[in-house]
This record gives sequence, C-alpha cells and structure tokens, in this order.
Amino acid sequence: MNSKTIQGQIEYQLTIVNNNLKYFKPSTIINQKTFANEIQTSLGNEPKSISPKFFYNENGSKLFDEICALPEYYPYSAEIEILKDIQNKIESYVFSEFRLVELGSGSSVKTRLLLDALYNLQTDVEYIPIDISDILTCSTQELSGIYKDLKITGVVDTYENGLNFIKNYDSKPNLISFLGSSFGNFNHSEGMEFLQTIHDMMKDSDLFLIGFDLKKDPVTLHNAYNDSKGVTARFNLNVLHRINCELGADFDLTKFAHYAHYNESCSRIEMYLKSLSSQTVTIPESNLSIDLTKDELIHTENSYKFSIFQIESLFEKSGIKINKIWYDSRKYFALVLGQKI
Repeated sequence: MNSKTIQGQIEYQLTIVNNNLKYFKPSTIINQKTFANEIQTSLGNEPKSISPKFFYNENGSKLFDEICALPEYYPYSAEIEILKDIQNKIESYVFSEFRLVELGSGSSVKTRLLLDALYNLQTDVEYIPIDISDILTCSTQELSGIYKDLKITGVVDTYENGLNFIKNYDSKPNLISFLGSSFGNFNHSEGMEFLQTIHDMMKDSDLFLIGFDLKKDPVTLHNAYNDSKGVTARFNLNVLHRINCELGADFDLTKFAHYAHYNESCSRIEMYLKSLSSQTVTIPESNLSIDLTKDELIHTENSYKFSIFQIESLFEKSGIKINKIWYDSRKYFALVLGQKI
C-alpha cells in the first residue's frame, strides 16, 4: 500500500530520516487532545485512575529501562534468556521472508535478538515498531546505526492504530511481537479484545509472538514491583510529572507515594499512587479539578499473572493456534508463538 494512502487514512505526519528510516506520527494536537480527554475521564471518575499507557513518555521509558536492569525485576532477564535460547530454534517456524512488527519499543535489546534471528534466515529485513512513546525515534536511530541495511518504518501511536497501519500494508508475512509482560496490564475482557484484534489484523501467513508472566510465589512478585532502589516508585510518580508538563496540572509529587501489592485472589499486582494528605489538584487542559483525601489511591496499573491453562484458553477463544511455548530455566516467564486458525 502507498504510504501516502496510509498517512491519509489515519492522519499521520510522515518524517523521512533517510532511505531506510522513516516515521509516521499523529499530529501533536490530536495526541494532546486524546491524552487530555482520557485524563479528564479517568481522574474525574471514582475510583480515580490513570491508564498505564501514559507511563511511557521519554523519561518514563528511560525509567522502565532502569527497572529492567534491577535484580528484583525478573521478567526482563527471564525473557532475554528465552530469546537467546530460541534464536536458532525459531527457524522451524519462520521459514520465509518475514517482516518484524513490534508492539512497543521501549528497549532495543530484545529487538536485536529477534532481528539477529531473522538475519540468520534472510538477507533483507524490515522492521515496523509501534510505540506511543517518542523514545521509539531514539531506539530506531540506534538500530539503524547498527543494522546499516535494515528498513525501518516507525509508527508513534497506539497499538490499535499501528495494527490498522499494517493490516493491508502488503502481502509479506509479519512476525508480530508483543514482548515483556504488558499483556498482563489488560483485564480479562480487554485481553480477549486485544487478542481478537491481533487475530483480525493477522494474515494467514503471519505469526504472533507474545510474552506472559507466569504465576509464582507472592514474595518474588512483591519485590519485583517494590525494588530497593525506588526506581519503580519514580516510574509511577513520573506519570504525574507528565500530566503537569503536558496538561498544565499542579500535582505536588512530594504529596504522593508509590504503593504496589499482590492481590492473590485475582492473581495480579495492583499499583497505585497514594495521596499523603487531603489536597486539590487542577488540570487546566482537561478542564478538571479533583479533590483527594489522605490515603486515597489513584490506580495506575494491574499486572496479571497467568497459568499455562489460562494462556491456552485465551488463545483458543481468540482463534489463534499455539505453535510453541518457550520457558526460562525457572519457568517464571513464557514466550508463546501463535498463528491464525
């Protein structure tokens, strides 16, 4: 499909860096309006909440990279272990010219492992990262410097819009990857909707690779989201700083604290920002003023943990066949490769 047609359909601005690197991004006005409207709704309702997708501005993405380097945060190291292990095994499933489509591009380390696997199988490699954060432009420029002939088309937008971007792009098969444990941010209905969207956007020849954080002991889970260096706390609080900067709010970050715990009955980590005093916050761009009581919680994230039975059930209901499940050595994490039925 012609790039201009895609741009026109979903109102993107095209930036061409060089012959091998370009970006599509919605106008700033559209982006800001969406952010302002969503914050108006989520903080204007009870209980108050902020979507975890707004964590990932440039600073938030950098803080998340710091989290991934922490010893307590096992999902990252477990997934890297799996990706290194399957580099020479994925050829049993990726047996033709595949394009790598990545949902989320906060760190290029895992991306390189997948790109290396594709370069082992084919000469020309294409890469389409989709990420709501502008850090995508930094990570792709870094990749472009490492892989001189890699053709990169970045989409700085939501996953849903990005998937729509590639739906009718061309006939080349895609390896669509959704790495990390981000799927756990969805509740059950959202997760099913996401997998159904993946199914509907996939061609019969496409493959889908997704990460799942598996159920394990509560202490390990608690420590992963309450690290000793306080990086996760800074990551959580950064979303208030972003609202201040982009929407003109007056959150005083010293009056909030990070709070995360494992809800065993629901098999999920719940993350909040706790108000340390009674206070009023105004958010001009959202036309909103909110009152918070002492110890009131603003919900920022759930991170569900899964059993293999639950994963198999999710795939079956969404019409995606599981080709292979890979685990790390401790069976803390799983990578699942699927194909449209």
